[in-house]
Amino acid sequence: MATTSVLVVEDEPEFLRLYCEAITREADFRLAGAVTTLAAALAVLEQSVPDVLVVDLGLPDGNGADLIRRAVRKRADCDVLVVTVFGDDEHVIGAIEAGATGYLLKDSPPGELARCIRELRAGGAPISPSIARRLLARMRAPADRPAAPQPSPLSEREAEILGMVAKGLSFAEVAGALDISAHTVVAHVKKIYRKLAVHSRGEAVFEAKQLGLLK
Repeated sequence: MATTSVLVVEDEPEFLRLYCEAITREADFRLAGAVTTLAAALAVLEQSVPDVLVVDLGLPDGNGADLIRRAVRKRADCDVLVVTVFGDDEHVIGAIEAGATGYLLKDSPPGELARCIRELRAGGAPISPSIARRLLARMRAPADRPAAPQPSPLSEREAEILGMVAKGLSFAEVAGALDISAHTVVAHVKKIYRKLAVHSRGEAVFEAKQLGLLK
């Protein structure tokens, strides 16, 4: 029986574990690698491009779309399944243009992963229902109609902290205002950076404003 090789690129440890377990449970799948950064994934591709790439877009050292482009350039029949928190038009369209053949949000059940990989290899294009509806609405909407509000990838607390940071408060000042530790604030900020695929306070504020997450 032919096996399908799968490379997983995901920086959140719990998601990485769930995806790897979902793949190794299947007799017809082979885990070609499990890495947490863009650089590590590119190093794997230099050796061999897998049948399927499962990739998050918000990696700590870059955008997963860059990895998608590199993979499909090296191997045209490589299927790419994006699994991410980003459901906005910019990320979805950018990933598809880069070469993604499937797009799931991270609220999809982990058990769906194996089914979606098989669907990809059979020529399908698995997409989360909410993403599919957005794409259809985008195609139907007149060009001058305002885009529908984007669901925020940030939790209420993360949005609150980002709003305070955008106003110029230091991490210590945010901690004092919210009665939490500075360490907790830093942990939230790291999650914000990952979700917005940015690497600095200024980039986070800019990206949040572009997505309409800050008023």
